[in-house]
Amino acid sequence: MAPKKEEKTKKKKPQTKMPQKETKKEERRKYDATTIHVLEGLEAVRKRPSMYIGDTSSRGLHHLVYEVVDNSVDEAMSGFCQNIEVVVHSNNTVTVLDDGRGIPVDLHRSQKKPAVEVVMTTLHAGGKFDHKSYRVSGGLHGVGVSVVNALAEWLEVEVFRDGKIYYQRYQRGKPKECLEVIGKTKKQGTRISFKPDQQIFSSIDFNLDVLSNRLRELAFLNPGLKIKFSDERKNKEFIFQYEGGIISFVQHLNKNKNVLHKKPIYLHKEKNGVVVEVALQYNDGYAENVFSFANNINTIEGGSHLIGFRTALTRTTNDYARKNNVFKSDGVSLSGDDVREGLTALISVKLPDPQFEGQTKTRLGNSEIKGIVESLVNEGLSEFLEEHPPVARKIMEKCVLSRQAREAARKARELTRRKGALEGSNLPGKLADCSETDPALCELYLVEGDSAGGSAKQGRDRRFQAILPVKGKIINVEKARLDKVLSNEEIRSMITAIGAGVQNEFNLEKVRYKKIILMTDADVDGAHIRTLLLTFFYREMQPLVEQGYVYIAQPPLYRLAKGGEGRYVESEKELENFLVRQGISNRELALGEGKQSFTETQFREIIKDLLELEKLSIALKRKGMSLEKFLVQRHPKTKKLPLYQIRTKEKEEIFVYSEKEFAHFLEEEDSGSVENSSQAGAFSSMETVEFIEAEDVEGVIKNLEKKGIKVNRETLGGGEEEISFVVRKNKKGKKKEGEKKPLFFIKKRKEKQGKTLSSAARNTTLTGNEEIPLYSLREILEKVKELGREGVTIQRYKGLGEMNPSQLWETTMDPEKRTLLKVSLEDAVQTNEIFTVLMGDRVEPRREFIQGHAAEVRNLDI
Repeated sequence: MAPKKEEKTKKKKPQTKMPQKETKKEERRKYDATTIHVLEGLEAVRKRPSMYIGDTSSRGLHHLVYEVVDNSVDEAMSGFCQNIEVVVHSNNTVTVLDDGRGIPVDLHRSQKKPAVEVVMTTLHAGGKFDHKSYRVSGGLHGVGVSVVNALAEWLEVEVFRDGKIYYQRYQRGKPKECLEVIGKTKKQGTRISFKPDQQIFSSIDFNLDVLSNRLRELAFLNPGLKIKFSDERKNKEFIFQYEGGIISFVQHLNKNKNVLHKKPIYLHKEKNGVVVEVALQYNDGYAENVFSFANNINTIEGGSHLIGFRTALTRTTNDYARKNNVFKSDGVSLSGDDVREGLTALISVKLPDPQFEGQTKTRLGNSEIKGIVESLVNEGLSEFLEEHPPVARKIMEKCVLSRQAREAARKARELTRRKGALEGSNLPGKLADCSETDPALCELYLVEGDSAGGSAKQGRDRRFQAILPVKGKIINVEKARLDKVLSNEEIRSMITAIGAGVQNEFNLEKVRYKKIILMTDADVDGAHIRTLLLTFFYREMQPLVEQGYVYIAQPPLYRLAKGGEGRYVESEKELENFLVRQGISNRELALGEGKQSFTETQFREIIKDLLELEKLSIALKRKGMSLEKFLVQRHPKTKKLPLYQIRTKEKEEIFVYSEKEFAHFLEEEDSGSVENSSQAGAFSSMETVEFIEAEDVEGVIKNLEKKGIKVNRETLGGGEEEISFVVRKNKKGKKKEGEKKPLFFIKKRKEKQGKTLSSAARNTTLTGNEEIPLYSLREILEKVKELGREGVTIQRYKGLGEMNPSQLWETTMDPEKRTLLKVSLEDAVQTNEIFTVLMGDRVEPRREFIQGHAAEVRNLDI
């Protein structure tokens, strides 16, 4: 077809008379003032969100919360805020509340808008560009909260200031209404609620552990600051408040380890407006855990403060060792690796003008900080070691043993080091290498077991896919020094195959494969082997993880077969979606009175809405409110659902339908005798429940009512307090006498004349009657899932060995069809803590972790 199109283009008539419309080719060549586009306001953020938050995956999603919280923390660092409250609501909206000064609301001189609106809608607008309002702060670019506003489906801001409550709502970065005063208050602070835009983010599901660890960090770094974190999705609540600051932080990181000295070493210095804090403590482990922060920002790539600390630590330790004759011979010295083995340390600097790399702030560039940190550690650590000989002796013994082990490891490394960057000499015998030599195109599969390894070798594309079977469970590197690690045959095979060395001799340029894929069974043993491999890469080859070279293969969880046709699904959610699609295939939904029937497409949309309503119903039930009772509370005039439920001391229930109405209750409460009390929604002593789900429920109801489906207590079909799926039929499937008439029917779709159905559609039949009577919306959803399972054989895969080579290629190795999970390092502090708990020596923390996460288990092998 392409050549014919080219011929038609050539035969076009020439433009000889009046000017004709420019062809697309000419338009592409055109380059003048009309081709220059100016993105107004926050359009640039929505157009290129990754420039401002890193990416639009999980990392960027959580960055939105950090930006809002960091503004509250900046208030705390300036001495104006003592309490911060963060709530993740059931529909993944987030509320951040503080008791700081409140964002200014007076008219901005040049913008002619309230200052809060300028902050929310204008890039590079903020109060942190000079040092009048904030001496130090983390958000310095002035793009933080405005970026959140731009990337939110909606955002609401309430400011408690000057005795008044100010309120404004935004829709995708644009003000929906003007700033207005909705009430009076005695409180101060700011409350921001937002819902991430699903048009921007691939998923808006916040991770509880990621957020809680970041908020815990902030509480450690700001002694005395109280941060309350609630997750309504899981009914969990945390309160983070630490008077000990980074000393408490180091103790927290070492809580599951055996420490060499009970109390961490703490050093503090202030010079030229810069505050430097260092806390360090040694344990009997082998991993180095040194974390650096600048103005509360986790500088995961380090910077001048970390360089200064490492340099001074090595120099000071060596000076003390020589002075006290720790070494038995002259010319011996400790390396940086020797003095940092088993070290847990925190470096926190607070400075007026930090120079970060980019908006995500991962490396500190201020050169003057290196000298300040260096002098602090040199002087402070030397003084501490002289004054505490028993602690100094334990540290020196640890460092000397580390040096001896390093020498043993050096000899062991020689056995695993490759001779050439891309040569195949001395490669492991069981490695089935690929023919491609460009590392960017090469993939290495680390496969659990020789059996699955054999299938993978037969099924792979040998041009670019290499296979290395891993037999059994490798050594746990969390509990062993490098010399012992390198004595493990499986470890040596992996190091040799990858070709880049380990630890301080690791050379990223020598990596032979830029995709290292862990492929293990979907059972307990497979998960254990995968964890051991990840521990090895994180501890010994961390640059591979940092550069995104490590992946996890996703073998299918189920194989579904129906009518001679089969398909694979990778998750429980995908299975549910498949069963729903099967349940509505070749079927239509009709109203009970026969007035209206819905097409299959409309039926699919209705099911989608019902699934969303089911999820919202569960969220409401956690708050003690059934969906049926919630719908009864719709306002008789506006048809709005309540935003708040207020329970008074007399146990009276009051439902509130707007922020202005709620502010009225707060105003009355402020006039009482209650002080310094904090509740979800605002600082108030009243028992309040916020229904952040109200807008989502209204949206679903609106979609269904557009199709002529009423949503109320009767059509839902559940009791006021319980959700029930009761099919009101007798055994023969007929309606009992005296009962209500069916509200809906599921019918077999009629064939149009001259139209032939697909084989899948022909195999889809209704059991029993051609029409299935249904008495509620809930029964529709339950019946569709039931119909979807009819005739479907579901096979659950546990091991890779259950698949033959062609199936393994088709499901897990074919680049066109497979799903890979990239392993990334988002929070080094959290990652270190997880590895310590799961792979460390102590059993009790591991038991607590398992008990705490037991409810989240998806597939349990018994």
